[in-house]
Amino acid sequence: MSSLIGGIYPPTLDDGVERDQLVQTIKDWTIANGLAVRPPPAFADGEFEGALAISAPVTLFPSPFPKACFEEARAIQTKYNELYARISQDEEYLGSLVQEVAGGDDFIANLWKVHLRVKEEGYVQNLSLGLFRSDYMVHQDGDNLQIKQVEFNTIASSFGGLSTQTSLLHKHLAKTEYPLLKEPVSLPPADLPPNPSAEGLAAGLAAAFHAYGKSALGHQTCVLFLVQDEERNVFDQRHLEYALRSSGAEPIPVFRLPFSQILTHTTIPPSSPGRQLLYHPPQNPARTFEVAVVYLRAGYGPADYPSQSAWEARYQIERSAAIACPSVLTQLAGMKKVQQVLATPEAVTSGPGALRRFVPDSDGDATYQALWKTFANIYPLDTSPAGLEARRLATDPEECKRFVMKPQREGGGNNFYRTAIPRRLSEIPESHWGSYILMELITPPPLVNTILRNGKLEHGGVICELGIYGTCLWDQKTGAVLRNEESGYLLRTKGDQSEEGGVAAGYGCMDSCRLV
Repeated sequence: MSSLIGGIYPPTLDDGVERDQLVQTIKDWTIANGLAVRPPPAFADGEFEGALAISAPVTLFPSPFPKACFEEARAIQTKYNELYARISQDEEYLGSLVQEVAGGDDFIANLWKVHLRVKEEGYVQNLSLGLFRSDYMVHQDGDNLQIKQVEFNTIASSFGGLSTQTSLLHKHLAKTEYPLLKEPVSLPPADLPPNPSAEGLAAGLAAAFHAYGKSALGHQTCVLFLVQDEERNVFDQRHLEYALRSSGAEPIPVFRLPFSQILTHTTIPPSSPGRQLLYHPPQNPARTFEVAVVYLRAGYGPADYPSQSAWEARYQIERSAAIACPSVLTQLAGMKKVQQVLATPEAVTSGPGALRRFVPDSDGDATYQALWKTFANIYPLDTSPAGLEARRLATDPEECKRFVMKPQREGGGNNFYRTAIPRRLSEIPESHWGSYILMELITPPPLVNTILRNGKLEHGGVICELGIYGTCLWDQKTGAVLRNEESGYLLRTKGDQSEEGGVAAGYGCMDSCRLV
């Protein structure tokens, strides 16, 4: 029984032909339409031996989601885009936050060092591109439902390609399969919102490509996707690539390059003061393209930097003329520490909170209040008064059950929940506690759904997380915003006994919204 709608939803399927027919239809549709991932290494010699693709994990039915919450999240995305663009421009403020966490986080410290090296030499590219995603859960307080932000992603905001396909899958099933069930499901088109996330994100990349202009060295310009070695989520990225290639009258050349091969296949001519980034395709090294935009789908975690050469590769990207998506400063703006200082309750801060720094009175109080109401309570774990109170809560055997502790990481699988928090804190030096934040857990309404994962069904209680995509292109020096758009949505769903929600990390699955 769902608390969001009356009656039983989704319907109970019999264990025979009815269930098998729906599952087979989903399997066929997902492969035929690229709602797929590479099989995990664990299956290389098993059921999926030799397979190039398997269906992405997906719900059998779209999950109910409050329409008012959905529309609020969409409406506020452009405000969030501008907020994080402003944060990335405030180098002094970002630097102070980096210093607070760098002692316990070498990854953040090394990112900052890349920025300082380029700053000393001088940046040659002022434009920055953000393909952002703001993630929310619905918080239920009695009869009141409100969105609360889980995190804001400034790098490798994934699943824009697969989310579009998931919405199309559920619309297909609503027309063909759901009406034929023994307990028929009627889903009017208005209940299944359009989801142009792949097209919207590609439009952001195209805007940056065109803003870069023509090559100063006479080469053809291109967009370069930097990806991880052995990337499983390749089809999600391909949907963006294909949408980008066909986004205008003239095709945009798009190339994929493993992050580990940046220094092998890209160069910056020493004789060029403009520091144009040149790409030499491995299949034809005689050809040379000038890179207008570098889109990072890698480089967001320590595993992508196994050696100093990986940091030199990131430095080469940052110092070049290519428009980086994201730049190092924009990536650092996505630190959990930034989210914490924005959302720390004003009752425990001395003076106005950090949000006032970036949303001044001249923007109007409505923008401030709209952003503020989406924040959950988040605390530092430093030695400030707020941090000392958070340390008490985090180490108390009962109080800790209300919280999640997060490091400055993206990608899923990094957080510590409830009673795991005191144990984790006991394992690390107290001087490193400040590199974590403590966030009050969000209480979502109970839902039920069935997940199809690796050919097997998982039925039971689920929790949904809504992500709203946004694209923003701005001038880092002048602050001028050239593009600011909301760009579709992602709904990820996980079993209600699972702490983490990352699809690529193996915890969640793809879903779409049934607005209620």
